[in-house]
Amino acid sequence: MFEAVAIIPREELVRRQDAVRKHLQVVAPKAGGIIVFSRLNIYYLTGTFGQGVFWLPLEGEPVLMLRKGVNRARLESGIDTIVSFKSYSELSGLCADAGSPFTGTIAAVMAGLTWQLGNLLAAKLRGYTIVPGDHAVALAKMVKSEFELDIMRRCGEKHHRCLHDILPGKIHPGMTEREISHKAWEVFFAEGHMGILRMQAHDEECFLGHVSAGDSGNYPSSFNGPLGLRGEHPGSALMGNAGKVWKKGEPLMMDIGFQIEGYHTDKTQAYFGGSAASIPDNVRKAQDFCIEMQNWVCENACPGMTPNELYTYCVEQAQKRGFAEGFMGLDENKVPFVGHGIGLTIDEYPPIAKGFDVPLEKGMALAIEPKQGIRGVAMVGVENTFEITENGARCISGNEYDMVGVE
Repeated sequence: MFEAVAIIPREELVRRQDAVRKHLQVVAPKAGGIIVFSRLNIYYLTGTFGQGVFWLPLEGEPVLMLRKGVNRARLESGIDTIVSFKSYSELSGLCADAGSPFTGTIAAVMAGLTWQLGNLLAAKLRGYTIVPGDHAVALAKMVKSEFELDIMRRCGEKHHRCLHDILPGKIHPGMTEREISHKAWEVFFAEGHMGILRMQAHDEECFLGHVSAGDSGNYPSSFNGPLGLRGEHPGSALMGNAGKVWKKGEPLMMDIGFQIEGYHTDKTQAYFGGSAASIPDNVRKAQDFCIEMQNWVCENACPGMTPNELYTYCVEQAQKRGFAEGFMGLDENKVPFVGHGIGLTIDEYPPIAKGFDVPLEKGMALAIEPKQGIRGVAMVGVENTFEITENGARCISGNEYDMVGVE
């Protein structure tokens, strides 16, 4: 009686599964397969947001075992074997019955389990050796297919239209951060945002993103990003604050993500409360420096370049040109990266940071976010989402980076 709302093509799922298998042989060479628990990674590999366990053997057919949602999974997923279970003690028997038995050593995506459930799984699978396999999935997700990039390009187009073209006509100095946040949601939903942003880092949350007027941009933050914010409340330190008014002569930073069909783009748009001609020199110079760093990364982020090299250049330039103190945040807000992978979560592998030497590959998607804190004033800067091509990075979230004056 029912039809799936959307289906990921079977060949796309097979491509993803084969990529995980390839990386698993390096990440966990003794493992004969990998078990996946996090619902988002189950979606990536099966096409359904299942609550349960996915077994992907190196050889043989995969098995999707669900606590709930079997009927929906059969509508959406290209996996042939989908069964229900109640206890981890059933897993090995179900896979054996399906003709894809567990091997002696099993890799697991351990980030998808709490400590409690991990201990329970180990007790139920006492006869097997379980080893970490998270990085195999991270490396597979790192390089996008044309199917994924098409979604992200459409997402980026909508993202730029909202933040650069539409929103400046709906906000003005005198509004509170919270009022501006609500206008952003209004515009985003009208353009197709699907209403959720997902983070990969454990216990990290994101709702719309950061809306920071003036000194809110340097307000102490525990979020793993350079832009500070007051947020709604200590119990929900996200979005914008009802007590902070965006004043004339102040920068406004909106670091907020867009999501369609499960995939994200990340973008920060800087605004100024007044005409573009009235932007103070220190603000203008800091903004221009951030744009220059983003453009350099864009030109040099070719296959073979490493995240470490991109990060090192930006930090060295900040030191040479007098921007070191506030580059990527002031004081405790400073973060040790200038960007990150992006896709089904905002914060995918790899970070653009020191020590990350995995060469870039064609098809990777990166959010590049040089930002500069100006003490006592604000934070300024830029962020956009790029795809790696043979000749460098191509921006998919708009090609206009300057601060937008709003009177």
